[in-house]
Amino acid sequence: MALKSILAASALALMATTAQAGDVRIMWYSDGIEGEVFQDLINRFMKDNPGINVIVDNVAYSVIKEQLPVQLEAGNGPDIARVTAIKDLSKHWLDLRPLVADAKYWDENFGANADWMRPDGSNQISGFMTQLTLTGGFANKTLFEQAGVPLPGPKATWDDWATAAKKVAASQQIPYPMAMDRSGHRITGPAISYGADYMGAGGKPAPLNEGAKTYFGKFIDWSKDGTMSKDVWVSAAGQSYRAAADDFINGQVAFYYAGSWQVPNFAKKIGNNFDWVATGSPCGPTACTGLPGGAALVAVKYTKNAKEVAKVMDYLARKDIVKEFSERTLFLPAHKGVIAEGVNFKSDSQLVKDALNTFVNATKTTSDLALKMPGWRWSDTMYGAVVTRVAQAVAGEMSAADAFSRIDSDVAEKVKASGL
Repeated sequence: MALKSILAASALALMATTAQAGDVRIMWYSDGIEGEVFQDLINRFMKDNPGINVIVDNVAYSVIKEQLPVQLEAGNGPDIARVTAIKDLSKHWLDLRPLVADAKYWDENFGANADWMRPDGSNQISGFMTQLTLTGGFANKTLFEQAGVPLPGPKATWDDWATAAKKVAASQQIPYPMAMDRSGHRITGPAISYGADYMGAGGKPAPLNEGAKTYFGKFIDWSKDGTMSKDVWVSAAGQSYRAAADDFINGQVAFYYAGSWQVPNFAKKIGNNFDWVATGSPCGPTACTGLPGGAALVAVKYTKNAKEVAKVMDYLARKDIVKEFSERTLFLPAHKGVIAEGVNFKSDSQLVKDALNTFVNATKTTSDLALKMPGWRWSDTMYGAVVTRVAQAVAGEMSAADAFSRIDSDVAEKVKASGL
């Protein structure tokens, strides 16, 4: 085994090791600056609670996505983790209901999203959403202005954006008109706008319908003809996640489809280099919808220090702590009390404030089907199959028709293996 692989394996083994008495290990990933804010809050907790040592393991999102599930299946893992596959992995979460100081407080303030992170039919408290997110687009406003191309309006279609972005790329000699994260989650909102519906009878996954095939086929064609960045989708294999954020930050993309979590990242890394705007989600024949979601902070049931874990979670779920975290990270909060009170985002940038308001307004056009996806048992199974097979079609390893067939068979195999 190569040295790099040995070191990586050793690091993961360390993170999987059960914490010592009084220790609480948190596996955390960051899209932007939230890790710095989180560590500051944890440091304050430890100062007030000297008997509890909290260790924050900052890892790449790929570790959360690909390696944490393996640890959990083996009955290992951290004590607390920040995750996005919250429903799919819910059997591994600890029920905090008998452990937290005030379960009613949790129900009242986090109840709206509680089903996203607990097993079907359960009323357990697994954790809370660190933020609510919505997928949507970003445009490099400066490039559009320099190219003399008007920004498409709020009812613009995906075709409208493709046409405009290609004009900008040709005029400004940038490599990519459009880019989208290599993610089954990211590509699903646009697919729903074209009429995709993954849900079949009895809540089981359905074969891809014509709406899904239409958008996925369009995306594959765009990736092959240069309209959509191909590099992001062929730079990894399987279900591996790749963001296209750096290409947008470096001024190489006219239109980037990601989501609200990128706002603080852009605020920090783009600075005054160019003007950018959030656009909401382009329209398809059926809807103009993004996909809601977010990252949850959950307790892992394999912990040996459940009492300490609950104390850490109670602290992080406090109204004042959630409010501060949201304001400093520029994240949309999931705490009912904080939402009602309002959030004063800590930014002097009008671009940031306008972007956050755009995402808030975009929630008004989120389709009912998209709203159901975070709490659906099979959403991550579908996302994994979609990103794997669409990426293979983009790379020319199989036809679009074969990719669609393999998505259906991949999902069917997972459903059969589950015994459900």
